[in-house]
Amino acid sequence: MLQLLLLLLPVAAASGWLAGYKHRQNLPPEQTNNFVIPPDYFIGLNYLINEQPDKAVDVFIKMLEVNSDTVETHLALGNLFRKRGEVDRAIRIHQNLIARPQLGKQQRVAALSELAQDYLRAGVLDRAERLFLELINLDGETTTSLHYLLNIYQQQKDWRQAINIAKKLAVQSQEYIPIAYFYCELAENARLHGYIDEAQANIKQAFDKDKNCVRASLIKGKMLFDLGDAKSAIRAYKEVKQQDPDFISEIVLPLKECYEKINQEAEFINYLQECLIAYPRISIVLALSDYVKKLHGDKTAIDFIAKQIHHNLSLHGINRLVELYLGNVDFDAREKLYLLREFIGKLLENKPIYRCVCCGFAGKQLHWQCPSCKRWAAIKPIHGLEGD
Repeated sequence: MLQLLLLLLPVAAASGWLAGYKHRQNLPPEQTNNFVIPPDYFIGLNYLINEQPDKAVDVFIKMLEVNSDTVETHLALGNLFRKRGEVDRAIRIHQNLIARPQLGKQQRVAALSELAQDYLRAGVLDRAERLFLELINLDGETTTSLHYLLNIYQQQKDWRQAINIAKKLAVQSQEYIPIAYFYCELAENARLHGYIDEAQANIKQAFDKDKNCVRASLIKGKMLFDLGDAKSAIRAYKEVKQQDPDFISEIVLPLKECYEKINQEAEFINYLQECLIAYPRISIVLALSDYVKKLHGDKTAIDFIAKQIHHNLSLHGINRLVELYLGNVDFDAREKLYLLREFIGKLLENKPIYRCVCCGFAGKQLHWQCPSCKRWAAIKPIHGLEGD
């Protein structure tokens, strides 16, 4: 692409200079054969021949006069520079365009849009924001500008503004916008700062936008538990199974805390057994094995886990089996089991437990917005041999 740019720039510069010359002098086409090529053209060619492309580009851009015939060339060059990461150059080109009073409305809108994208690429979010807002006022590509603004407000974590823009986008494009997760961000922030009424209001808004919003249920459950209302927290956490069974592993430990607080462990065991039948997950098996061990001893717990992982093989399950066997074998076998446990532990140490279903990003932390592809609610717990 760079080679093509360097080949076309001299031609574009000469053509642009000629177009500007004709425009100023109002010469008929037949008289343009006698025009004199400006010295800067040969300076640029000299830089190009001597393998100094950066200096050559600057010279040719300087020659490329702005008029109705060369606006598209300027826009294409600026776009190319931005894609190559040369944002400063792209900004100079687009700023030079916008400074020209002879630009038509559509040309000005196009130049403003490119400049706004330059600033966004450079991380100058405040300037990019102002330009996209100006584009909306100019009735430019409103939907495109709204998308860029939504991106900016998410980067800035300005969730109120993100919600306002998302609502406008939803009306214009009829596309799905994850507004519920913006309300969850507000709810979680309010909860952490002790603004309970505000948190509750935002959770309600999240459910209004998406009744299957798992994160809203998790925030609600945590908030109610912290307020001492374990029974209501249990109801909130149990919603997750209906919203998205993939996240059952996220509610096992919180539910255990809730049921223990109200001394209803038997009810918790019954609930886990119901979940295990419909959604066999190793997190459920391990939680149940703790109670089996407590009530019936190691051998029964070993038999229970062995039966479960026979149908759904899991390294986490095997690791728990090894731990249970360690207290029930002789010294020689114990040494071998220690080695096996260490091996499994190292095997699992760097294994991710969450993965984005869109781009494949994986990690050990649950992100509600994928750090890679930026999609919301795309990261889920990994299931199978090395997962849940």
